[in-house]
Amino acid sequence: MFNINDESIDVNTLAAELIHPAGGAFVEFEGRVRNNSEGESVSALDYQAYKPLAEAEGNKIIQEAVERFGLLACRCIHRTGHLEIGGIAVWVGVIAGHRAEAFEGCRYVIDEVKNRVPIWKKEQLESGESHWVACHDEGAAGQT
Repeated sequence: MFNINDESIDVNTLAAELIHPAGGAFVEFEGRVRNNSEGESVSALDYQAYKPLAEAEGNKIIQEAVERFGLLACRCIHRTGHLEIGGIAVWVGVIAGHRAEAFEGCRYVIDEVKNRVPIWKKEQLESGESHWVACHDEGAAGQT
């Protein structure tokens, strides 16, 4: 299951929910807000998403991971809204019969979420400036 959430992510509760009697491996990933990006000092991040589309694509990714790696359970939550330094922006939890499948499945989910799910990130810089990350309007280059 994939969810977009505008509240803090409670990793302990989420991990406790991922139980399976055949599960020999549990792997989790936390993506946290760091205080720097490409040489700039970051003070916070703001995330936005169109929830119905983001959750539909995220759930496709979860299903792909379950099928591809034989996962027993998989969950991913991505935050929206304003996040301070150290805040958890995304969490992935995976249960599989063995560690290789759990590690590979977890990596697949986070990589695909970052590549395919329409979630927009705005960096708030210590300088007071802000900018959207990886948002380019190539057609406007050089135009006034």
